[in-house]
Amino acid sequence: MARIKLVYLGGGSTRAAGTMASLIANGADFEGSEVVLVDLDEGRLALIRTLAEKMARARGHDIAVTATTDRRAALEGCDAVLSSFRPGGFEARVKDERIPLDHGLIGQETQGAGGFFMALRAVAVLKDVCSEMEELCPEAWILNYTNPVNIVAEAITHHSPVKVVSLCEGPIYFAHEIADSAGLDPERFHVTMVGLNHGCWGVEHDYDGRDPLPLLEEAWERRRADPTLEPRRRRQLQLAVAMGSVPADYFEYYYFTDDVLTELRAKSTTRAEDILGWSGDYWRHYEEQAQLDDPRLDPARSRGGIHELELAIDVMDAIFNDKDEVHPVNVPNAGGALPGFPDDLVVEVLGRCTRHGIEVLPAKPLPRHVRGLVEMLGEYQALAAEAAWDGTRDDGIRALSANPLVRQLDVAERVYDALASAHRTHLPDRLLRIPA
Repeated sequence: MARIKLVYLGGGSTRAAGTMASLIANGADFEGSEVVLVDLDEGRLALIRTLAEKMARARGHDIAVTATTDRRAALEGCDAVLSSFRPGGFEARVKDERIPLDHGLIGQETQGAGGFFMALRAVAVLKDVCSEMEELCPEAWILNYTNPVNIVAEAITHHSPVKVVSLCEGPIYFAHEIADSAGLDPERFHVTMVGLNHGCWGVEHDYDGRDPLPLLEEAWERRRADPTLEPRRRRQLQLAVAMGSVPADYFEYYYFTDDVLTELRAKSTTRAEDILGWSGDYWRHYEEQAQLDDPRLDPARSRGGIHELELAIDVMDAIFNDKDEVHPVNVPNAGGALPGFPDDLVVEVLGRCTRHGIEVLPAKPLPRHVRGLVEMLGEYQALAAEAAWDGTRDDGIRALSANPLVRQLDVAERVYDALASAHRTHLPDRLLRIPA
């Protein structure tokens, strides 16, 4: 049983209640531990702290929960940092989604120009976090959920000795969604997905000991005109059949660009604006539950459901309790575990997690007909990470021009300056220098 000090950056967010529920669900493995919630809003920190303390007490766990806006004080002597925050909040995400649309580009949280500027803001903060950790808790891990998780990890691994792993449940839920769309049992559908975060493909597929791809082909023929199959899932199923591999659903932005762009332009609100509209009910629900001795989160009224960041809790549990478990991770491609990609590029693969750290497991190569796009995204990832860590506006424009959703130099320059101006309070001066 690990007794650790965990610092949660983003501990006052809409996802924090569900994250604490995840930790407390595994509370027996963390008895005697301390969780320090860190965020900017003292009121929301106090609310999440009350919820977490009551959940732990009601379930009989000895887990201390504190809260602070003083990040340096929180980091002193900690064992792990759980990073899940959004510089600028969802208001910044609205800009990431809407401004690219004004330039004829897809606006998205982790992809394209919007994802690039989320990376610039996130890395600007985490660069300072790493510097503080090197001083105050040099042996601690960062378990990163701050998006885009691949670019964040890419930047840190090249510039800081701090131990970091970026995490995402995508390789799990991508397969579950496509199984559900095909009328298959998600629990019997097993897919090993590798590549990049939000850019992975299935390289091993199994359904009760047989190849499930013919079953997906049958499902596609049956459902291709089915009006009850939402467009995103239709594209996911079509792409799986066309490529003979289960895709990350984010590939719709690359293989169905025009369709997605048309849909985004036709919609009156962005995804971020939708979430902002729902967030009031999330907070009302958390406030209601915080009044009870035994809080119980309602999945329909909680951001992301009742258990958030479960993979981070599982990986942390495996490392600190030496459980020797295998999980999807985003770490450098040690020893070329993913064939065809640089050893120092952060890739999404399976990793064995123990007290010794994370051992990357060898993966089968991506199918050749999908690998080229992933390689291009990998090069963009590396350029974006360098620009975010210590680059200039020129570096940023070069990186953005390498993004497959941008490509054209004049468009990259215009959208870069528009987003830089919109986000200037959250960016270092070196990335601004907007022409008069």
